[in-house]
Amino acid sequence: MTPLTEHLIDLALEEDAGLGDVTSRAIFSDKHRSRGYIEARQDLVICGLEIAARVFTRVDPSIRTTLRVRDGSRVPTGGRVLTMAGPTASILTAERTALNFIQRLSGIATLTRRFAAAASGTRVRIVDTRKTTPGWRALEKYAVRCGGGFNHRSSLGEHVLIKDNHIAAAGSLSRAVARARAAAPHLSRIEVEAKTLAQVKEALRAGTEVILLDNMSPSLIRQAVALIAGAAVVEVSGGVRFETLRDYTLPGVDVISIGALTHSAPAADLSLTLAAARGRKQPV
Repeated sequence: MTPLTEHLIDLALEEDAGLGDVTSRAIFSDKHRSRGYIEARQDLVICGLEIAARVFTRVDPSIRTTLRVRDGSRVPTGGRVLTMAGPTASILTAERTALNFIQRLSGIATLTRRFAAAASGTRVRIVDTRKTTPGWRALEKYAVRCGGGFNHRSSLGEHVLIKDNHIAAAGSLSRAVARARAAAPHLSRIEVEAKTLAQVKEALRAGTEVILLDNMSPSLIRQAVALIAGAAVVEVSGGVRFETLRDYTLPGVDVISIGALTHSAPAADLSLTLAAARGRKQPV
């Protein structure tokens, strides 16, 4: 568990239970114990189980948790993914925060698996973008990997990506590339966003290593791929939906980046069911 993830857990618990859990503490004494489980209420790809388990033990170290599956596993409707046992009030205090983490991350993993499966049999990689929840980027990109996708850059510092506003402010694509090459670290690859075939040609003349074909139609992408002819990695982005994905998995395309994997993934449906612990007379 990274320090950032621990911090996110603390922030989430402070937000939800910073003033305590007045309902659970009013009904149950500290000695009242229960057992429970989290189950899938839809077919999904699970992600975030260790984080959910950590939420429970962060609320109360005496809660015992067991992961029933591993992150990245397919789980059918009704499948149990995590069990817990411990003080009832503590479990209930942790419930919503734990579910929030795994519902969000499992939703991303599940959507990514759909895209990755649709691209199977081609040489195209499905990758994410930086369109992530602020503070959650590392977790959401982990969820993409759990779903069978790949990660694009995780921050602005990983490699050069010259986009339309860089080009506009620099005065031309060639000028932006030249300035980036002169100042960027020597191991940093240079990627350029191209919206037209003219920009593809300019990017090739500038010697860019990766060309991002932005919001181009499949027919225009075919023309661009023919121009590039293997001289650069070809990334496609913009306007790609699940229903149209196969139209873009064309020969010569290496990567399709899809912001929807993180910014539009619906939360997966999981729930926690609780029962009184067996073989124990419960205190009032």
